[in-house]
Amino acid sequence: MAYNLLKGKRGIISGALDENSIAWKVAEKAHEEGATFVLTNAPIAMRMGQINALAEKTGSLIIPADATNVEELTHLFTQGQEVLGGKIDFLLHSIGMSVNIRKNIPYTELNYDYFLKGIDVSALSLHKMLAVAKKLDAINEWGSVVALTYAAAQRTYPFYTDMADIKAMLESIARSFGYHYGVTKKVRINTVSQSPTKTTAGTGIKGFGDFFDYANAIAPLGNATAEDCANYCITLFSDLTRMVTMQNLFHDGGYSSTGVSNTIMEKMGLE
Repeated sequence: MAYNLLKGKRGIISGALDENSIAWKVAEKAHEEGATFVLTNAPIAMRMGQINALAEKTGSLIIPADATNVEELTHLFTQGQEVLGGKIDFLLHSIGMSVNIRKNIPYTELNYDYFLKGIDVSALSLHKMLAVAKKLDAINEWGSVVALTYAAAQRTYPFYTDMADIKAMLESIARSFGYHYGVTKKVRINTVSQSPTKTTAGTGIKGFGDFFDYANAIAPLGNATAEDCANYCITLFSDLTRMVTMQNLFHDGGYSSTGVSNTIMEKMGLE
């Protein structure tokens, strides 16, 4: 059921790779709720995914952009406003990449060139997007920016290696930029800490399947799906959350607030 929560709003959605990705679900939901938007991703990611099908389904234009390149981001926001007919009302940052994880390099033995690349792609890209948007005055007052993160920014998950540090930086950027953009333009910036989700990126992490089941057994409501997360993002893009900013918002079925569940204790023979 649609509620027209984003009727008349314009946006930019980054990171949609295939129908399993959260950004893909956000685009579908934003379209259902009346928004118009452009889709963007790095050219190499676009070749790997199915973004053209999403663009056709939602009547959206694709503007390729490397999120680490200020010149390309400037083109994205400039052309995006031209295509959409005005300033942006919402922006989704759904970008994450760790070469160290891809190459199974342990946290204590990180390749620092790979680490710096991960920081640039997955965290500094948010700062660059926001800096370009602010310089161009591309986001309307009371606009909303959402970046996707994970609980490993606060708690240690050995398999998440350098992405844990990178997500912590992402959340800090959202808070710091959220202050400055809030003071000047009333733009709100939040991060959403999602459950383990069976996306292309998530399932590429070693041991993901076992951890997915573990988190599902801990969370009172179970793991939140990509579609659930998309619904939450839509509320943050809407006018219903105008006073929410600089927050890291857990969307994980209660996992982050649960120490241990009866289910886990039963499996361990502790009950």
